This record gives sequence, structure tokens and C-alpha cells, in this order.
Amino acid sequence: MQVIYARNVYCSRGANLQPVTARTDDPGKSGVEMKGPSYEKLQNIRQSRLNPALATYYSKPLALHQGYKQWLFDINGKRYLDLLGGICTVSVGHCHPKITAAVNSQMDTLGHVSNIYYHPKLHEYAERLTDKMPGELKVVYLVNSGSEANDLAILLARLYTNNFEVLSLTNCYHGMSPQTMGLTSLGAYKYCIPQPPGHHHVMNPDVYRGIWGGANCRDSTVQTTRTCNCSSNFCEASDKYFDQVAIQFDHNIPKGHVAGFFAESIQGLGGIIQFPKGYLKRVYELVKKNGGVFISDEVQAGFGRTGDNFWGFQGHDFTPDIVTMAKGIGNGYPLAAVVTTPDIAKALTKASHFNTFGGNPVACSVGISVLDIIEEEKLQENSKLVGTHLLSELAKLRSEFPIIGDVRGKGLMIGIEMVNPGTKEPLQSKKFLKFFDTCMNLGVLLGKGGVYGNIIRIQPPMCITKEDADFTVAVIKHALQSD
Repeated sequence: MQVIYARNVYCSRGANLQPVTARTDDPGKSGVEMKGPSYEKLQNIRQSRLNPALATYYSKPLALHQGYKQWLFDINGKRYLDLLGGICTVSVGHCHPKITAAVNSQMDTLGHVSNIYYHPKLHEYAERLTDKMPGELKVVYLVNSGSEANDLAILLARLYTNNFEVLSLTNCYHGMSPQTMGLTSLGAYKYCIPQPPGHHHVMNPDVYRGIWGGANCRDSTVQTTRTCNCSSNFCEASDKYFDQVAIQFDHNIPKGHVAGFFAESIQGLGGIIQFPKGYLKRVYELVKKNGGVFISDEVQAGFGRTGDNFWGFQGHDFTPDIVTMAKGIGNGYPLAAVVTTPDIAKALTKASHFNTFGGNPVACSVGISVLDIIEEEKLQENSKLVGTHLLSELAKLRSEFPIIGDVRGKGLMIGIEMVNPGTKEPLQSKKFLKFFDTCMNLGVLLGKGGVYGNIIRIQPPMCITKEDADFTVAVIKHALQSD
């Protein structure tokens, strides 16, 4: 099979991408010939045997066959730069040899036992993971997905506080289980069924699209172009959005009886929304005064992705009571966790609680390898270096193309909000899809998000290079010029 490297089929020359000679040599891993159904057969099975709720990207869905580090290969051997990382899941790179070796070794030794037994990897990983946590966050319960982790965090908050009401932000995504659907505040992810009781949503502090905010509000190298009266020491938008939370407490929550407040450090599926400086810390303090606990959802922002810190919440200058994590924790392997304090953890002993696959030996081996790789390959540092460069280069496109309304993010968690030129109206879906398809055809896979589906999400494996970042900017620029 000929392996075609899309990045070598096009290169940046001035304002355009020009065709150059395709390469068939592989710099890191030999192409593996695909043995399996044809594209047409895959399409037929998809339409007749898989649930129609399984959505796909692009006008013609991609059929992928192989991955290596920051690259994905389709069934014809064409290579793509993966800037979505399996929806912010592949943290250290596709098919990382260290993870592959760890999985094979553990499967040869002990593939599965439940946590009713001691086994070495569960205990080794529990210690390694909680060593990365600040303060009293030293007790972990391992599960299999972000939805499971957030579901368990709701239960812990209610059991520990003996309160019931749970708050989260509008525009957030925390899962699709019947319980976490109540936390989530994106209409496209809610079914027309009774929502679970005890859930409330407060105004999302979006300094680009929201009521307040401007050019001094974000903890980021790139700010919105809106003007504001904020200074380096004072954020007016933070005050005003916090007041909206206080109003909710005054009017809708029994005084002193909140169970918990959920927030991502940076909203992921909601469109890489960054909050004004100081906002989350003040909300944390309000929640604590009212008898509740603060839950930080680190499913997307954790494990060094934001660059400055290993955990996203560390950029907000407070330590939450419960932290949930998934996705990048296992580099694509089903693994998730809830970390909390010893006192809060004890609340789960009020009844029997069991998770068959939580703490599986293979999953724990993968988790240990992920922590090793992040440290050994300095991927947190790479996230900051490459991510800051990419953000700065994308911000330059904003002044050239009015279709780009906002560029935001930290590290390798980046959002580009696409709008109708001259307005903040979300870009029409047909135009967005055309742009999306063009980038894919040029060899770059992007994500999308936001309530209107008009925000580009860039959350790649953290091993991408500055060269990859420059290629990405060239492809995006070419796609915008082609519109």
C-alpha cells in the first residue's frame, strides 16, 4: 500500500498552498495495509447495522485505519494531521510504543480482575495519580468514562453535604448519562424527556459572546477585540458574571443547602470558552459558604494540556473539593477517575458501591504509561510552547479574515469562533462545512463545538510540533481564501 503524506503534498508558499512532490517514505512507522471491508461495505454497515444517532464529520465521512503519534491514516493510506485527538482524548500520541508495550505486557500477565482483590497496578497507579494532585486531593475512585466520573461526583457531593441542589454553567457539557444530562446545558445534547431534578444553570461568563467582557479579561496570550474597563488587577466582567451566580443562590437555592457546583477550567465542547480572571475562585468561595463542594471537570483541560499547569483549575488559583478526569488520562483507552479528599470519599461508604471495570489492570498500566510519557517527553512544556505559537499565528488571521470572530485558549486547547463577517452571528452551517471539508482534504482534521456548531476546536495530541502548527495555519488560511 502506498502511504501518502498529506502534509508533504502541500506546503506553505506565501499566501497559498502549492502542490509539491508526494512522499511515500514513513518517518516513524511503516504503513500497514488495511485488511477489511471496502468503504462501500463500511457505509452499508453504518447505515443498516449501527444506531443512526452515531453522527460523523465531513460531507463524505472519513474511514480511518491507522494512527501514529499526531497522525491518522485513512483506508487508502492518506495521512492527516490530527488536531482533535479523538475529541481531546489522545494526549500523548496515537499508538505510542510505550503504551502498546505496557498493554501487551499486562495482558500477558493479568488481563482483568475486579477491585475486590488487591493487584499491583491499581495501587501503583492510585499513588502515582494522586501524587499529581495538590492539597488533600489524595483519594481516587477509578471508572471508565467522563460521564461515569461526573455521575459519581454528583453522588459524592450529595452524600457528603446531605444537600441536593447542583449547579453548572450554561453552555457546558458534562456527559450524556441520564443524570449528567441534567448538568449539561447544550440543547443538542438533551432529549425531550423529564430532566433529573435538582439541577440549575447559571449564566455562562463568555467574554466574547456574553453581555460583559473585553480585551483585558482572559488569562491568555490572545484576547477578544471587544473593549472593556478592566485592568490587570480588576475585572469588571468577572464581578458582573459573579453577581448572576449570587442571584441564583438568593432566589433558587435553599439558603445554605447547595450540594455542589460543576465547572470545566475551560469549556471544551461548548467551544473552548475561557472565563474572566478571578471568576471561578469567587464562585468556589460562594459555594463553600453555602454548604456545597466545588467539582472541577478536568476531562479535557487536565494532564498538562493548558501548558502552564498540569491541571486546568490551577490556573484559577484555588483547589476544588472533587476533580473528575477522563479522555487524556488513558490516551484513548477507557479510563476515568474521581479524585477527592479523604473526608468526602468516606461518604461513598454509606452503601455498597461497585464498578466492574474500574481499576482494571490494563487500564491502570496505560494510565501509568501516560504519566511517564508526559513527564519524559515534556509534553506539558510542549503544549505551552507550541500552543502559544499557534494561538499567536491564528490571531494574525483574525485581522485578515472577518469571518474569524474570536481566537482563544491556552496551550493546546484552542478555539476559533467563525461568524458572518461584520457581525457576531454564527457562520451558517453550509459555509462552515465547506471550510471544514477543505481543511480535511488538505490533510488537517479539526474539531467543532459551541451551541451553534460554528467554533473550530483544536485539541491535538500534545506531541505536535511547531512545524505542524505552521502547517495548520497555512491550511486554515488557504481554506479561508478558497471560500
